[in-house]
This record gives sequence, C-alpha cells and structure tokens, in this order.
Amino acid sequence: MFSQFWILALVFFILFLTSAIKILKEYERGVIFRLGRVIKTKGPGVIILIPVVDKMVKVSLRLITMDVPEQDVITKDNVSIKVNAVIYFRVIDPIKATVEVENYPFATSQLAQTTLRSVCGQMELDEILSQREKINAQLQDILDKSTDPWGIKVTTVQVKHIVLTEEMKRSMARQAESERERRAKIINAEGEFQAATTLKEAAAIIAKHPEALQLRYLQTIREIASENNSTTFFPIPLDLLSVFLKKDKS
Repeated sequence: MFSQFWILALVFFILFLTSAIKILKEYERGVIFRLGRVIKTKGPGVIILIPVVDKMVKVSLRLITMDVPEQDVITKDNVSIKVNAVIYFRVIDPIKATVEVENYPFATSQLAQTTLRSVCGQMELDEILSQREKINAQLQDILDKSTDPWGIKVTTVQVKHIVLTEEMKRSMARQAESERERRAKIINAEGEFQAATTLKEAAAIIAKHPEALQLRYLQTIREIASENNSTTFFPIPLDLLSVFLKKDKS
C-alpha cells in the first residue's frame, strides 16, 4: 500500500512537471493567461506555469513572408488587370497579437488583399506599370498603420506581377509601335532641317568667297578619280560657253 502511494505520487509529480515546465526557443514568447486574464509575456528559456490555473499561448517573433494571391483590379482608366504581391511582417507585441485579433496571419492576409485592390484601383495603368516603388510604399504605409493595433509591424510590401489581358497587350504593342514611328519621323524631320540649315550656311559662305567653289570642284574631281573609273567627267562652267553663244548671234 505504501509503495502504491509513492508510485501515484511520482506519476502526479511527473504530470505536474510536464504541465508546469515549458521551454521556449529564442524566437518564441509565451503569453500567460491566469484564470482567463493576461498576466505577462515570458520567454525565451525555461518557464514554470501553475497547472490548471495558467495557460500559455506561444507567439513567434520571426519575420513572416506571406504571398498575396492575384487580385482582379479595375484601374482608374477602366482597364482590367490582375495584381499579386508579397508582404513581410513580424509580431512586435505578443499580447496584442493574441488578444486583439483571433488569427493575425489570416487577418493580415485579408487586409493586404483589400488594400492592394483599393490602391491599384485608384491609379491608371501607366502609373501602376511605371511607379511600382510608389505603390509599394503606399501599401506598406497603409498596412503598417492598420495592423499596429494588433501588435504587427509590416516591414516591406512588394508588387510581384501585373497580368494584362491579351487584348490589352496587343493594344499596348500597337501603341508602342506608333510611338516609335512618330519618333522616327520627328528625328528624320529634324535631320532634314539641320541639313537644310547647313546647306544654307554653306551657300552663304560660297557666295561671299567664290574661290571656295573652285576648291569644292577640285575635291569632287578627286573623289571621282579615286573610285577607279575608266571615264572622268569634267564639268564646264556655262560662263565659258557664253562667249561662243554671243559670236553665233552676231
């Protein structure tokens, strides 16, 4: 009878140790509830609880990476797109993350989805495609302020992919092609204008200095001769022929 008493005592003692002694890792904290009331946060290391009276909820302080599923968004200029993102957040107040919200990862995910649709819906397509850093900063600011009462710190938000419909892709391709043609025509027109301006300046110089025309004439003959042609053309000024024309008339 005496031995059975000690055996039962040993069993109760082992059960007491199992339920009373908890070990928390370096990145874990334990929110202690005593008779339903929050007492404090303990950890890391070995902590001792009062069986039946105390209850502990573990909370991880590590950075959490969460993928935001693709969201159907209608932009400000009535274009349908799909956008997804990734958010990085961590718990900075274990008591708030346990008491203020039932499931903080799920709540943060739902909030991120609605915020992503709201922010992208207020912008035009060109802004979404060209100003991702602005969108990321705006999303991070909104989510961080919204999750602060939950003891959550949103550190980074990044828009990952923007999916366009096939019709929109073809329309953008046509727009880009038209833009390239417009730029090519402008560049060509500017080249023609610059060439005409240069020729005008050259003609003015030749008019002031007629000997420049003779030098240009000799340079042209040299260029023709350098091409290994069997025939060389020598242009004759019309001034030389005017003398013979006058004699014929007389």
